[in-house]
Amino acid sequence: MSIERELNKRSGSKCELCAATENLKVYEVLPTKKGGLDESIMACSTCIDQIETPGNEDLNHWRCLNDSMWSEHTAVQVVSWRMLSRLRSAGWPQELIDQMYFDEDTLAWAQATGEGEEDENKVIHRDSNGVILEVGDSVVLIKDLKVKGSSMVAKQGTAVRNIRLDHENAEFIEGKVDGQTIVIITQYVKKL
Repeated sequence: MSIERELNKRSGSKCELCAATENLKVYEVLPTKKGGLDESIMACSTCIDQIETPGNEDLNHWRCLNDSMWSEHTAVQVVSWRMLSRLRSAGWPQELIDQMYFDEDTLAWAQATGEGEEDENKVIHRDSNGVILEVGDSVVLIKDLKVKGSSMVAKQGTAVRNIRLDHENAEFIEGKVDGQTIVIITQYVKKL
């Protein structure tokens, strides 16, 4: 059965965040490890647009998180936590965050995009042109790179999709090249 059908069945053909029934799509919660049902949610276009466009949030729309944060599905909880963290300056979202509990792995997944960090504490990753890189972006290598610890050479022009960020060092990202996950220095990539 397709992921879309499984999510429709799981969600009752409703957005798992706001319960809307129109314009539903599969939304993959980045960064993913295996992909699939456990790392995706069914969401409406309104929620997806506001998730993907920080600063464009309708605060009243997100009151729905009061319910969705208690979902039995981890991916829904993670997105709820991220949106509450983004909106916490309004007051009520912080109260809801304080009620949530995650194990270490789930909290790491929720924090992987940098939501919830104060702007001055956020590590910002930039490509060779100074463009800000985000989790899940695609980049292209701008020079041949020898991979330490192997005989592999990642060739210039190789596209690396669905990158992950090192949240302690702004110079490092991770991505798969030829099926192998490698660490790449940001000065050698350009965002696609």
